[in-house]
Amino acid sequence: MKHFRSRLLVVLAVVAVSVGLDQWTKYLATVHLQGEPDQFYLGGILRLTHVHNTGAFLSIGSGLNDTWRPILLNVFPALLLIALLYYIFRERFLNGWQIVALSLIVGGGLSNIVDRLLYGHVVDMLHLKALGLQTGIFNVADMAIMGGMFIMLPFALRPSRREG
Repeated sequence: MKHFRSRLLVVLAVVAVSVGLDQWTKYLATVHLQGEPDQFYLGGILRLTHVHNTGAFLSIGSGLNDTWRPILLNVFPALLLIALLYYIFRERFLNGWQIVALSLIVGGGLSNIVDRLLYGHVVDMLHLKALGLQTGIFNVADMAIMGGMFIMLPFALRPSRREG
């Protein structure tokens, strides 16, 4: 039981912080950036803007019709997040970093799903451009998802240590 409780505390804390920061920054972007010119910082590397994204990552799926968009952008991701939560609590061989990483993915995904359900779009506000490379416009939830994936990368690339 202690094993479950400790994982639950980590998952709840990481998801709460991820969702909370994402929702707060989306609120700030809406209040301070909506209808305003883009703001540039760090010599133009960071641009703050306000965009309503009706799709997913990099606006993928924004052109879907009203039947498929909710299924592919809300239902399918929600099922994946449920499966990921199930995996977090059932897989015995996850270490602390993996639990945090997977929880970041759940938190970011959940926050974007909540926005789509409540508002029909996700607010994106961050854009990076340096050395001839640039990102799409993204938000803190996207950073949580990508951060979780980045943390998981070394674990995905190394051979499994499970004893069979």
